[in-house]
Amino acid sequence: MLYFDHWTKVPADIWRWPNFSPEEIACRSTGKVGIDPQAMDKLQALRDRLGAPLMLNSAYRSPEHNRAEGGAPASEHLKARAFDVSMINHDPAEFEAAARAVGFTGFGFYRRNNFIHVDIGPAREWGNRWFDRVPHGAPLRPAPRFSPPPKLRPETLAEDRGARGTALGAGGGVALIGALGNVVGDLNPTAQAIAFGGAIVLAASLAYLIRDKIREWA
Repeated sequence: MLYFDHWTKVPADIWRWPNFSPEEIACRSTGKVGIDPQAMDKLQALRDRLGAPLMLNSAYRSPEHNRAEGGAPASEHLKARAFDVSMINHDPAEFEAAARAVGFTGFGFYRRNNFIHVDIGPAREWGNRWFDRVPHGAPLRPAPRFSPPPKLRPETLAEDRGARGTALGAGGGVALIGALGNVVGDLNPTAQAIAFGGAIVLAASLAYLIRDKIREWA
C-alpha cells in the first residue's frame, strides 16, 4: 500500500485511474490517503464495465477515523482495499454481478443506507440484499424496488357511488333535523340540545349505511 499524509501530496505521475481522484479515495475525516494499486485497478475496471459513475461514500480510512466510526479493527478500509459505493444510480443486482466479474470478493449490503461495500479481502458477504437468489444457481431475481401504484379513486362526485350515497344520506339527515326543529321548539334548552344531538348522530349513521349499501350494489 502506498501512503500519503494528505491527498494533495499524491504525485500526479503515479495516478493512473482516470475516473477517480486522490481526494475521492482519501479518508473523509483526516484527508490522509492509502492506495492499493490492485484494488484501484479493480475499481476502475468496475467503473468501465458499468459505464456509469461510482459515487464513493468511503474508501481509505485512517486508523483514528475508523475507530471513531466504530469500524472493524481489521477493516479492509484500513488497507485501502475496500470501497463503499452508493446505489443511487445503480441497480444493486447488476452492480454486484459486475463487481464479482472484475474480481471483488468481499460484499456488504446496506439497504437502509443505500450502498454496497466491496473489497478484495477474503471471500465473504453480509447484510440484507435488495434481491434474492433463486435455487440451483439460476440468475439473480430482483425484488420490487418500488411500492405498487395507489388504487385509482373517482375524480368527481358523479363517478363515486359511495360519495353519492353519503350525500343522499346526509341530505335526508338534514331534512330530518329540519323537521325536528318544528317539533322541539317548545322544549326547554337542555331538552332541545339533547334532541338535536341525537338527530345529528342519526343523520350520520344514515349516510354511512346508505353509502355502504350502494358500494355493495356497485
